[in-house]
Amino acid sequence: MNGTPRLRSGYPTTPQIPKTRNEEHGGATGVASPKVPLPTKATKSQESQNPMIPFNLVDAPSQRLYVAFFYLGLIVWRLCDYYGLVSDETDSFQLFMKWVVIDGVVLYGLPGLKIPWLQWSSTTMTMLFALHAIFDYVLMFRVPVSRGASSETLVRSQLAQIPLEAWLIAFTRVFYDRELAVSERRVKPANVLHNASLILGKQIIHILPEGSAMLNPNQTAYCLDALTTSVDLPIWINQTNPILIELLRIDLDTNYNETLAIPAKDIQRLQKQANKQLPNRATTTPRYLMYPVKQTGLYRLQRVVDDSKLEVQRRVSDTLVVRCPSAHIKVVPETKCIGDLSDFNLQVDATPPIQIKYSKFVNNEDSGHAVLSIPPKRPVSPLVRQRTSGALVGLSPAAHADVAWARGQSIKLSVNESLGVSGHWQYSIDEVVDGCGNVVDYAKRRSSNLHRRHFLTELPLEQRFSVYERPKAAFRGCDSQHALQVPEGKSIRLPLQISSTGSENVAHGTYRVSYLFTSSAKMCSNQEHAEDSALIDFTSETHGSDYEINQPGLYTLQSIKSAFCPGEIMEPSSCLLSNPPEPNVSIETQNIPDRCAGNSIGLLVDLDLTGTPPFRLSYNIRRRGGPVTPRVTESNLLHTQLELRPTHSGHYTYEFTDISDAVYREPRSLRDQNLVLEQDVKPPASAWFLDPYPSRKTCIGEPVALGVQFSGEAPWKLDYELIHQGRRHKRRIDGIESSVYTLTTEELNTGGEYSLALIAVTDKSGCKVSLEQETKIAVALQRPKAAFGHIEGQRHILALEDKMVRLPLRLQGESPWTVEYRNLNRPDSEVARGIFKDSNDGIEVAEAGTYELLQVNDGTCPGNVDMTAIRFTVEWIPRPGVQVSESATTTLVGDKYSKTEVCEGDEDAVEVTFTGTAPFEVEYSHLVKPERGSQSSNTKRFTAGINVASLRMETGQAGTHHYKVDKVSDMSYNHDPHKFSPVRFEQRVHTRPSAAFVEGGKTYRYCKEGDAGGENVPIALKGLPPFHLEVEVRHHASSKPELVMIPNIESHKYSLHISHRLLSLGTHAVFIRKVRDAHGCQRQMGQEAPRIQINVAEVPSISALEAQADYCIGERISYMLSGSPPFNVFYTFNGQERKASSPTTNFRRLAEKPGEFTITAVTDQRSGDCKAHTRITKVIHEMPSVRVSKGRTATVDIHEGGEVEILFDFGGTPPFEFTYTRSSNPTKGRKPQILDTKSDISHDYSKTVLASDEGMYEVVAIKDAFCSFSTQKIAVKSGRKLLT
Repeated sequence: MNGTPRLRSGYPTTPQIPKTRNEEHGGATGVASPKVPLPTKATKSQESQNPMIPFNLVDAPSQRLYVAFFYLGLIVWRLCDYYGLVSDETDSFQLFMKWVVIDGVVLYGLPGLKIPWLQWSSTTMTMLFALHAIFDYVLMFRVPVSRGASSETLVRSQLAQIPLEAWLIAFTRVFYDRELAVSERRVKPANVLHNASLILGKQIIHILPEGSAMLNPNQTAYCLDALTTSVDLPIWINQTNPILIELLRIDLDTNYNETLAIPAKDIQRLQKQANKQLPNRATTTPRYLMYPVKQTGLYRLQRVVDDSKLEVQRRVSDTLVVRCPSAHIKVVPETKCIGDLSDFNLQVDATPPIQIKYSKFVNNEDSGHAVLSIPPKRPVSPLVRQRTSGALVGLSPAAHADVAWARGQSIKLSVNESLGVSGHWQYSIDEVVDGCGNVVDYAKRRSSNLHRRHFLTELPLEQRFSVYERPKAAFRGCDSQHALQVPEGKSIRLPLQISSTGSENVAHGTYRVSYLFTSSAKMCSNQEHAEDSALIDFTSETHGSDYEINQPGLYTLQSIKSAFCPGEIMEPSSCLLSNPPEPNVSIETQNIPDRCAGNSIGLLVDLDLTGTPPFRLSYNIRRRGGPVTPRVTESNLLHTQLELRPTHSGHYTYEFTDISDAVYREPRSLRDQNLVLEQDVKPPASAWFLDPYPSRKTCIGEPVALGVQFSGEAPWKLDYELIHQGRRHKRRIDGIESSVYTLTTEELNTGGEYSLALIAVTDKSGCKVSLEQETKIAVALQRPKAAFGHIEGQRHILALEDKMVRLPLRLQGESPWTVEYRNLNRPDSEVARGIFKDSNDGIEVAEAGTYELLQVNDGTCPGNVDMTAIRFTVEWIPRPGVQVSESATTTLVGDKYSKTEVCEGDEDAVEVTFTGTAPFEVEYSHLVKPERGSQSSNTKRFTAGINVASLRMETGQAGTHHYKVDKVSDMSYNHDPHKFSPVRFEQRVHTRPSAAFVEGGKTYRYCKEGDAGGENVPIALKGLPPFHLEVEVRHHASSKPELVMIPNIESHKYSLHISHRLLSLGTHAVFIRKVRDAHGCQRQMGQEAPRIQINVAEVPSISALEAQADYCIGERISYMLSGSPPFNVFYTFNGQERKASSPTTNFRRLAEKPGEFTITAVTDQRSGDCKAHTRITKVIHEMPSVRVSKGRTATVDIHEGGEVEILFDFGGTPPFEFTYTRSSNPTKGRKPQILDTKSDISHDYSKTVLASDEGMYEVVAIKDAFCSFSTQKIAVKSGRKLLT
């Protein structure tokens, strides 16, 4: 209905809740409700509108309904309090404040639930609260409401009052309807007026119908087998008592028919069994006779005779009893390979049409169920078409019917499906259903122990298969193009890889493998097998083959087979095995001459290799007089060169010992070839730096020392040059005798990069050899320097105490720097040292003081400290503190401050001053030692935005108050208990005095003729005497109160005497307005001021509102009272004296019991014990009653034309007039309809009426000489009311 136009309204639209699936599809029309799109992202405004109780738990209309119920409950509760106020004269002010608070909480708390249509504005809520408060005031203070009077009153120029209390009491009785009866107990008027026991009993007459019978009315299917040898056919009979039953049976196999007669004796036995199942054993009650049969066939109810010798009407219904359906599996071998067909048969024996259900499990997982349907061979079977009647064969003559369609048939079903997954397969027959509806549940039998023994003897119902993977075989790492190379005479494992068709995992077991082999000598020119190749087979394990081969030739896989399944040959299926030649080497040499001296300085060896690369050649080098040094050279080529050039002079011998290649990995000895070379070697002069690093660093003005290694014959001459800024300085050193020499340069006084190069070297032979050795020298441009940096433009910082402070450094030079410093404020401390890697690093310190830099070194040189930035000062920010300012009201006494004494509830404060950085967080404890009771303490906190704050004193409770400031923290520091001293102060608070009437709320009553002096009113006072008391006396008819001052009351008890001049006829209220004690503390009484009432009244009177003297039970006896309520009414009922109270001028009692009711006296509130005696007598009569059929519901079954006597018994005072009705007999779901109404008169206490019509007879009205009662409507007869 979202598309329907709506008028504008101040109420928000009720939120729509998306319907659930059940709600969308559960309607009768089938129209789907529009879907409400779900929000993708909730905004803050949307979140604020979400209800407190989500709508998916309780929808919006239900929430509004619950709120309405809750509000009605509050109204009922309020009216009950009002009723108690009127009856018991309770305190009006307490009830008024109670309901004002409840209304405020409910009304202002309701918007918090965020229920649509109940979210009003603040103005609306205030108006509603004000209306409720006014209503509470009018109700609880019993304020009369005036209205314009009638024309008669207007003539008199007076105002009449609306009976508000009477209306409210009447509304309250809608929920709580109880009235005081003459026995002074509250009864419900409805129970007295509508007394159902006055008219009791009904007479129901049934006209019996004709009887009937039927065989198997529910069309239940029946079958017989080895477990079920007998079945009970139900014969339904109604309104009859049969003495003979005949059944027609047609044999299913031979079509032979026979009549089965059930004699009366067997029928009685079957009826007894049927009666046990029924609570009502009347012969007319329908029942089932269970007749057992043990033969299959078609059964029909042919004849039924009842005890009147007449045939009973029969309903045609044929019942088939067949052989129970059965099925089994013709088991086949269980071993299968993946991809094979299941290929097994199901054998079914049953009456068609047949359904068979079987399940399939693969590797213990349910793979579903299959249902096979088998139609009958003869399509004329009535089991396959819809039945329009209970007959399965022709009605006449049924004895010659052909029932061949009902015979059981044996059918074979083939199950053929591919077994595509390896593992365990299981087929199980679960259920067989025949054409009659008989079900054999084999699955239930398997899980039940009831038929387990018989089930084990049945034919097989399960077919299991073990499905295996088919193996696959191929060569790995070898084919016809990439041969396996094996050393001659060595064996190798056949590189066979075995896997499966279903997965890469191969089942454990052995495999039979065959291959075709042709030797290398017999292979064809096209690398194919020869005609006389050999077929060889062997057994292989799961993950490969341990079968070894060593003959060169072509190997081709032919077949593979596991223990269960043949396999498949994959590619590569061929592998070529070859034996390469053994490795060898031949050598040729030539000398390497020195170009200066002509001496030999080494050998150049040519190596010619044969075999399969890569090659590994081993040789030994031996210097005469020295040890043997083994060497190895490797080559991927068949021809290579080897250069042998020693660094020292002498006689050298070179011997080649062994060789290996890629195939022949074991080294082959070459010693039998005597490959030995000898040579005398004199190496040329040379020199080089010992330090492998190409660059060094040094300080400005310092020399550099470098180590040099020489070769050749000593002595040596070394030429070198030093290069800087493009200028070269050449130097020569002569007479160097040692092969290791330290070269030292002059002082390097200019910063920058230097290059030191070795130019040439000359040895003993005089040959000068040029060199290409050079190294770099980095000389620092200046020495390192250290200084303190600035923080916010100065070398001074204020920091938090005990916090780590970073002092900035400014460093020049090469990283890292080592800086030494000290704290001048601690001269006894050791010098601190730190290593810094950044030129703008800092020193971390945790102590206040002035820090001074002492020394700096970088990674290469010592440095200097900048004297203008040598110091840095660190100071701590002061911690927070608190002090109390002394004044005339605050003085220091010992270690704590004392405040002047005050009265309870007076305002007072103490001023505190803070040190530190605002704002301040203050925590203080407050300990109260009251004058009575146990002490209590609490902790409070506040925040001060400036350095001065006022601490409010707690004066709400009398006693000694101790205050202690425990914690102070500011913007810079948290509280530290070790560095803070608590501040304490205390104050004495005196209790305010109080005064109250000892009997508060009591009403003192005086008769008009009573003592003029009055009574003394006791008052109790609390505080320090003497007291000063102020009392107010107010008359209800006067707006001006009278004040009474009472000074100097020296005790805590005082008797107040109300002067007679302050009292007049009517009600007076006496209030205590003010009290003051010796401390000067004063208590001003407000609306809760203690009060009493004094009533001066006249003697009351009572009169009957009705002139009649006779009343019936259920009627109300009413009187009018005059005087001051409440009244006490004294009366006697049936000789027993009673006393009753009336809060109003009306006195009424419900006539609950018969008897004599007499008013004897009355008193009111003002008169107290002054009674007004009278005698007003009323007689209460009992209500007439009637009993039909002795007050019970009697049911009588009669045949058409019979009669029944209906007995009426009366109670009350004759004569009796009564009205009775005949209604239709009650049926389930239908209200009885009134068919006839009759009236009659009886002068005795019983009467009998004859009836022959079917229906329900009951009395609806009764009247005797005084009273009447009806269950239908109000009628007026003879001036008397007919009660309903």
